[in-house]
Amino acid sequence: MSRTRGVLVVAVLAATVLVACNSARKPTTSTIGNAELGKKAIEKYGCGSCHTIPGVKEADALVGPPLTHFAERSFIAGQLANTEENLARWIRDPQAVEPGTAMPNLGVSPEDAQNIAAYITTIK
Repeated sequence: MSRTRGVLVVAVLAATVLVACNSARKPTTSTIGNAELGKKAIEKYGCGSCHTIPGVKEADALVGPPLTHFAERSFIAGQLANTEENLARWIRDPQAVEPGTAMPNLGVSPEDAQNIAAYITTIK
C-alpha cells in the first residue's frame, strides 16, 4: 500500500470514529417527557429508596444499581438499548422486560414513566 493511500485510509477511519462518537451522544433535552416533572415523580415513587440518583434529594441507596452516568450507558437492564422510550417501558413494567428482576412494578403511570425517563437520561 502506498504512503498516500495509507494516510487516506487512516483519515477515513478517524472521521468515521468521530462521526460515530458524536451520533452516540445523548440529547440534553427530552423527546418524550419533562425532566423536572420526572425528578418530582422519582421522589413520589420512592426510587431513591433503592437507587442512588444524582440530583435527587436523599436518593443514595444501593439496593438497586446506582443511576450515576446513566446517559452514558449502552443498555438498560442488559436487555434494551438505552433510549428514553425503552427506559419508560422498563420503568412501567420491568418484569415484562426481564422476568424475575428484583425491580418491582410500582404502578408508574405512562406519563410519569416518560418524565422519569426524561430525567434519568440526562444524568451524565
